[in-house]
Amino acid sequence: MAPLRTLAPALAALAFACSHPAPATAPAMTPAVPEAQQVPPQAAPAPTADQQFEALSHDFLEAYLRIAPTDATQLGDHRYDATWPDISPSGEAATRKWLADTRDRLAQLPRGGLSAQNQIDAAIIDDHVKSRLFELDELKALDKNPTLYTGMIGEGLDPLVSRDFGTKETRMTALRGRLEGIPALVAVARQRLGHPAKVETETAIAQNKGLIGLVEKELAAKFAEVPAQQAALTEAAKRAAAALHDFQGFLEKDLMARSDGTFRIGAEKFTKKLGFALGETVDPDELVKNARDYLKQTQEEMVETAKTVWAEDKLGKLPKLDTADQRKQFVKQVLDHLAKDHSTNQTILADAKKWLDKATAFVREHDLVRVPDEPVAVIEMPEYRRGVAIAYCDPSGPLEATPQTFYAISPTPSDWPKARVDSFYREYNQSMLADLSIHEAMPGHYLQLMHNNQFKSKLRGVFGSGPFIEGWAVYGEWLMAEHGFGGARVKLQRQKMMLRVAANAVLDHEIHAGNMEEKDALALMKGEALQEDGEAVAKWKRARLSSAQLSTYFYGFLEHYKMRKAAETKPGFNERAYHDRVLSYGSPAMKYIRELMAK
Repeated sequence: MAPLRTLAPALAALAFACSHPAPATAPAMTPAVPEAQQVPPQAAPAPTADQQFEALSHDFLEAYLRIAPTDATQLGDHRYDATWPDISPSGEAATRKWLADTRDRLAQLPRGGLSAQNQIDAAIIDDHVKSRLFELDELKALDKNPTLYTGMIGEGLDPLVSRDFGTKETRMTALRGRLEGIPALVAVARQRLGHPAKVETETAIAQNKGLIGLVEKELAAKFAEVPAQQAALTEAAKRAAAALHDFQGFLEKDLMARSDGTFRIGAEKFTKKLGFALGETVDPDELVKNARDYLKQTQEEMVETAKTVWAEDKLGKLPKLDTADQRKQFVKQVLDHLAKDHSTNQTILADAKKWLDKATAFVREHDLVRVPDEPVAVIEMPEYRRGVAIAYCDPSGPLEATPQTFYAISPTPSDWPKARVDSFYREYNQSMLADLSIHEAMPGHYLQLMHNNQFKSKLRGVFGSGPFIEGWAVYGEWLMAEHGFGGARVKLQRQKMMLRVAANAVLDHEIHAGNMEEKDALALMKGEALQEDGEAVAKWKRARLSSAQLSTYFYGFLEHYKMRKAAETKPGFNERAYHDRVLSYGSPAMKYIRELMAK
């Protein structure tokens, strides 16, 4: 059967052909109205500012979904599931024209006449246009970073094999289209990639191996579920696998040999990118100073929490705590004590589910915020999506008719030595896994993003703000600890996570706007943020692979926290009502949510 989109014109023609024929006899004539009594036609009223914006917003979102089909799939619009973005030079030229046309239409829009919500959405479109042009014209990442290609392929294939939207037949039809497009996508990558950083090529090599395993081995079971398409899918997978093997050779031999580029984007570009990431102009130096101050403040707060754990677990007489070094060593001693209670590769998924269930019950019991009805499942992170973060929330998109959210956890890779595995699980012990489950799921990303999907403006759901989303998840950790979830053990790990959040902002700045090297980065993470060696090594890698994103957690949390504290001072403050209202506006930048909550 042909894809539904190719059948649409034929079905439309058939509907026209089957419409009722014109009557054989003419209808009765209506008496003519004398000319003097005729009323001149009234001109249609000019569209209001809001009507003009609604048309612009509709056109912008439609074009975006067509130009970014893998994003459209993730967001829940499945019209373009069989296609890939056109990332060739001609495709980029078309994207630039679309962005320029949108900018011109925005300039002609009478923004002062827009409703408050539409003014925010117009600004969000403007921000996206500027950010995208900055990426295309200044960052030029597709010429430098091979992980963008492996990431794009993984994100384009994953929803078609892991989610349940549509039918098996429609998903497999789309999968066939994407498999058939991989050779062309890889050809563009080979043509464009110049001199990436070594860490980027190394990561792409590992991710591409995962893609090869997916296409060559894992997809066969999916193909067998649709016998009518099995042969065509198998053939498409063979061609895709051959292209990926060819790409693997290119990455390992050709590109690795010239992977002498820098992973740093430099102070000027970092400042610009940070402004786009945070949604407002922020002094990077001031932000990193605040992060360093917060790091020191949290270290002192952890001493009191550690004392509580020490007493509750009957660990003996308290050691001397007169000096800063003695206090730091005491906190590390208590963290080492908690680290003994940890999962394994065989139990981590079940343990994460246990903590998710407990957190969900706790949020309901304390009536903290509306709990979504949409389902969420704990899954093992696919191999081809590993290498950057230990866990992620993969939510239903705001355009998705079939809600289905995944909280993904990455067990340790099979080639890790025992010492590194042990270090990983000391870091992600039971108390830290509880905090991670709060962040990724309840009441963190999963809960917030399901609220986000209910907002009437789908544009705002599509272009969510990183600081709002990440900041809410970190705020959720604070909220649960404040209400006593998991007791002092989880609170101590939450405070340790805040050390990480603050250190991440420092890393982000010092690596990309400065010259921080691995030695100093590890000293910060292990010595000041009290992280295990395995976590610190992995974060050094992540910080080099991304820029401006690691700052969103710290900045977003501070803004959420300050907004909450200000709200508490107002008469009639109700925590549940406050949270539901914060989450009722989608995921706008923090400057917009501050405005909305102040009204």
